[in-house]
Amino acid sequence: MSETASMKKLNMIEAINDALDVMMARDSNIVVMGEDVGYFGGVFRATAGLQKKYGRTRVFDTPISECGIIGVAVGMGAYGLRPVPEIQFADYIYPGLDQLVSEAARLRYRSAGEFTAPITVRSPFGGGIFGGQTHSQSPEALFTHVSGIKTVIPATPHDAKGLLIAAIEDNDPVIFFEPKRIYNGPFNGYYDKPVEPWSRHKDGAVPEGYYRIPLGKARVVREGEAMTVLAYGTMVHVAEAVLAEKGVDAEIIDLRTLVPLDIETIKASIEKTGKCMIVHEATRTGGFGAELSALVQERCFYHLEAPIERVTGFDTPYPHSLEWAYFPGPVRIGEAVDRLLKA
Repeated sequence: MSETASMKKLNMIEAINDALDVMMARDSNIVVMGEDVGYFGGVFRATAGLQKKYGRTRVFDTPISECGIIGVAVGMGAYGLRPVPEIQFADYIYPGLDQLVSEAARLRYRSAGEFTAPITVRSPFGGGIFGGQTHSQSPEALFTHVSGIKTVIPATPHDAKGLLIAAIEDNDPVIFFEPKRIYNGPFNGYYDKPVEPWSRHKDGAVPEGYYRIPLGKARVVREGEAMTVLAYGTMVHVAEAVLAEKGVDAEIIDLRTLVPLDIETIKASIEKTGKCMIVHEATRTGGFGAELSALVQERCFYHLEAPIERVTGFDTPYPHSLEWAYFPGPVRIGEAVDRLLKA
């Protein structure tokens, strides 16, 4: 990214649309596909205007068949295209799981490098719209378990654009989960109201044109000495708001990519602070926080001054009317912070 690149204020939806536009203009092999992504522009409008600009052969609607969408994308990738399929909600991705796990993730290895699957599967995930059990799940841990798939989750419009460009350019399959709770702006973790529109928020500035953020590099949101907080997606903003209100000098790390994981940035931070809290929206058991906790324990045991804290969603089916109680918020994060400070 050029240091002289002009900036514009975008929300995350606009930044994703901008990334797709930039890449489709640069590479005619990039195609966008999925349910309602063409004429309608996607249920969240992330692909709005792209079919009109690039035509129906490069931006096209598919049947309601996630297995078919991803299976076709794998074939396109092997053929030489760079498909960017959209799964309308992450909850709908399960019918396509076999194609992702058994085909996309393994194609490079089973063909001894003769074929690759350069596909980027975009999907909104997590809660925030009262979508209930079929529109609000956070299944990221399932994909981090699969060798051969990269898992990316942005927390800002700036990162959404740069990471999506890097994902599209990658020669291996990438799951690109977009936290829909912050599609239009960051939230403070207390209510379903934004702190302020992305257009005025410090993270809403997005460079024009092409730039990429390398996969596998975390972002230090703010430096601190009291503890290290590991988060991604919406929870970056929730944790930041809670810690700011409590006046805690915590170092907050936005992981950005779960696989590949920037363990060196995590390790350096915990060696400095001696304490670690992990915050994510997904259920606790088998969540990615468990893997983070194990890695921190293995790499930083002699620097830890307190048990690792995990603040997560509950091990229950996703509650429709109680989703704001389900989210890690100021009460549960605050209690974990107090335990670490007293340790």
